[in-house]
Amino acid sequence: RHRSSDRMDIPITDNHIHVDPVNGEGPVAVAEKFYRAGGRRMIIPNKPSWTINAGTDYHKTMDTVLGYVEMINRETEVEAHAVVGLHPAELSRLLEAGREIERAEEMIRDGLEYAQSLVLEGRAVAIGEVGRPHYPVSEEELAAHNRLMVYAMELAAEASCPVQLHTESSGPEEFREFAGMAERAGIKKHMVIKHFSGPFTAPEENHGLTPSLIASREVVRDGIRKGGPFLMETDYLDDIRRPGAVLGPKTVPRRTLEFINKGIFTEEDAYRIHEETVERVYGI
Repeated sequence: RHRSSDRMDIPITDNHIHVDPVNGEGPVAVAEKFYRAGGRRMIIPNKPSWTINAGTDYHKTMDTVLGYVEMINRETEVEAHAVVGLHPAELSRLLEAGREIERAEEMIRDGLEYAQSLVLEGRAVAIGEVGRPHYPVSEEELAAHNRLMVYAMELAAEASCPVQLHTESSGPEEFREFAGMAERAGIKKHMVIKHFSGPFTAPEENHGLTPSLIASREVVRDGIRKGGPFLMETDYLDDIRRPGAVLGPKTVPRRTLEFINKGIFTEEDAYRIHEETVERVYGI
């Protein structure tokens, strides 16, 4: 493939960035900041139902992000794609509100089926973020989350799309467990993306899954050293009460360009992260 020396043709991609016009600056403002810093493509999961006052209307929860993505594509130079699903805390909240676990799990399954339908219609590129909580829960609740995680992978396999996982802090042991779930679900392992990952880019660490590295200097530096494929993300929340949480929207483009300039990685490395791996995982 021809490599131009013009760095701006690297389609710098943030693999997990939120936008929120209710609590934050909103889609266009975030996209414009991202673009000015050198970013070109945003992959945007919907925020959880309670952040947009959707109650348990999970269709509304997911539909909201579709509108944001259309707005960014229409009004800015950024290419935006939607990821739709139900954050694991949705199940926890149903249980806290007194729902029976069977009914709560059924509601989440229905929501995940709706997410799959949006992917099949071409309105979203992946199912996510789904998985299990990063906080402790009962064994009974954890078992339900694990069943739902496998179900989300099955739905993604049917739709030939990736799935973005939200879980507790995960290392090689957890990656092995998720790879086993992927095998049971019949999804290709590289289509299982571990969102908010540490630098687990070596195949013996990630067991074939695609880690989406949180774009701190240390994590990305370690990730590139080990050489395996990965994505980059900020998990930016776009919440005015928590400015810069988790990392700001300019981080992925700035970090990428800084690392090229410092020789920490090459332009070819940047292409692999932002173009080849994105294409291989998402088909975009």
